[in-house]
Amino acid sequence: MLDVRGLKKVYEGPGRRVEAVRDLTFTVAAGELVCLVGPSGCGKTTLLKCVGGLLEPTAGEVFLAGRRVAGPPPGMAFVFQEYGRSLFPWMRVGANVELPLRQKGLGRARRGELVADALASVGLADAAGAYPWQLSGGMQQRVAIARALAYEPEVLLMDEPFAAVDAQTRADLEDLVRALWRERGITVLFVTHDIDEAVYLGQRVIVLSASPTVVQEQLRVDLPDGRDQVHTRVAPRFAELRTRVYEQIQAAKRSAAGAPLKEPRRADAPPPH
Repeated sequence: MLDVRGLKKVYEGPGRRVEAVRDLTFTVAAGELVCLVGPSGCGKTTLLKCVGGLLEPTAGEVFLAGRRVAGPPPGMAFVFQEYGRSLFPWMRVGANVELPLRQKGLGRARRGELVADALASVGLADAAGAYPWQLSGGMQQRVAIARALAYEPEVLLMDEPFAAVDAQTRADLEDLVRALWRERGITVLFVTHDIDEAVYLGQRVIVLSASPTVVQEQLRVDLPDGRDQVHTRVAPRFAELRTRVYEQIQAAKRSAAGAPLKEPRRADAPPPH
């Protein structure tokens, strides 16, 4: 569904050149939920914006279902980290969710159906008449997710969408994303700085190196599909996978600082004592 080939992004200005992403190649299968993690400042958001057609890469290509991405494609939706800036405060919740549907040329009745279905899916069926500023932060991010769902995308890009909410709300939103992913079969590429979140959510975790960024490791998350916040996070295998991802991120930091890398440990090896 998503094919990233040799992606490179360089920012240039007067007397300044920053190579944010050096050479990224990976794929995401249709219906897969993949999480991207890496050291702070490694270019995760830059990568996601290039994948979503919001930034033009310096080199390399991105393909969505075999079609080259040369701008925001119609089969893709984006959920940003800063929900307070992605929602229009002067528009009611229903109008915020409906807004991108107007670009699709849908009739009013069909737009209304999609808006109602999306809001119900995120637990906000009665909030269509409210303004975003009347809702909590977690509820506002649910509105942003509903707006993306109403668009009926093939691929959903999520850029650290829960970074600004409290821990309890974050757990609820994580479970919401997994439930929506299972119900709707959407392909999800989820960027996060939280290792536990990546392992809990993903079927696969792609670990990025420090900037300039390459793919350091791809880890299959072989946890049961039915996950919950209480039992999954205390499972021995969850701890092993979390440790593996943490080790890789620390190795990326050491590499960036010029320190020698430790021999990588196999993903199926027992955790260190």
